[in-house]
Amino acid sequence: MASARQTPSPRPGILEIAPYVGGEAHVEGVERVIRLASNENALGASPRAMEAYRALAGELHRYPDGGAVALREALAELHGLEPGRIVCGAGSDELISLLVRSYSGPGDEVLYSQHGFLMYPIAARTAGATPVQAPESNLTADVDALLSEVGENTKLVFVANPNNPTGTYLNEDELRRLHAGLPDQTLLVIDSAYAEYMEADDYDDGAALVRDFDNVVMTRTFSKIYGLAALRLGWVYAPQPIVDVLNRVRGPFNVTQPALAAGLAALRDQDHVAASRAHNSRCRERFAEQARDLGIAVLPSAANFLLLGFEDAEDTRLFLKRRGILTRQMSAYGLPNHLRVTIGTDDEMDAVIAALSEYLGEGG
Repeated sequence: MASARQTPSPRPGILEIAPYVGGEAHVEGVERVIRLASNENALGASPRAMEAYRALAGELHRYPDGGAVALREALAELHGLEPGRIVCGAGSDELISLLVRSYSGPGDEVLYSQHGFLMYPIAARTAGATPVQAPESNLTADVDALLSEVGENTKLVFVANPNNPTGTYLNEDELRRLHAGLPDQTLLVIDSAYAEYMEADDYDDGAALVRDFDNVVMTRTFSKIYGLAALRLGWVYAPQPIVDVLNRVRGPFNVTQPALAAGLAALRDQDHVAASRAHNSRCRERFAEQARDLGIAVLPSAANFLLLGFEDAEDTRLFLKRRGILTRQMSAYGLPNHLRVTIGTDDEMDAVIAALSEYLGEGG
């Protein structure tokens, strides 16, 4: 008698991971969809980046530069960094995962703030480590709460600055206070995905801390203000020993040639970056004021999205969706009464306000 078929079993803990689910992109039966669920750049990518992408159509049979030399040198020149301390990846998500896998495992802990980016606990569980949340204060990372959770098993501490999905941030003094309270063997990862949107004088992206200490890493992305989310391109700035580790564990050609070319072209179009930042700041504040005028609770944000509070966020989301407007429900982040709304174009944000006015007028 044949024995029952058995299938390969994943490592313990893998099946406990809740898969990351991105923002919706389509609505059945709706021709024009307003996509405000994924924090994409309202102005799109730089025309220079699009042209660089198109120009590579005849080179798809060629392997990319595995060292991303030209892009690293351009990043270093723009930000005043050392190119040898930069590693590029397939989005900052890949680099976050590589850091966690390289510096933690079973029995270790990965610490992050209560409403921090979902990829932190996912990466921790993938490595067999235990994710640990620290409570926030007023939907902002709390340095004292984070430090109180640090123990001998804490291998990495993640701080998204500014944070997704709240849009709040720690100023430079608080960031340095957090680092000062960490053991030398604990790696502080400053996720600065939205740094290019920052205008506050007391903000620091983390690069100075990386220069000064051996246990700090800064991650960045081209998915947000550079509008290259489809190409999956990110980078880290790190101490040399950590760079060495990342270059050992990453794939040899982990960034595609179209991504490298478009990223380089995007860096050379800082006028587009400035226009994107200016549009976001103006449109975000206008939308926040209009939403507050409707009686909606709006959390101040430093990024390209706003967190809005509702009595029934899911009902609100579905109402907007029926009108072709996609927003992000925040239950997975422990914020079930909130929606995250990306800042789009002026016309798109006007459509959101009109729909919310209609919803609230109907007693929603």
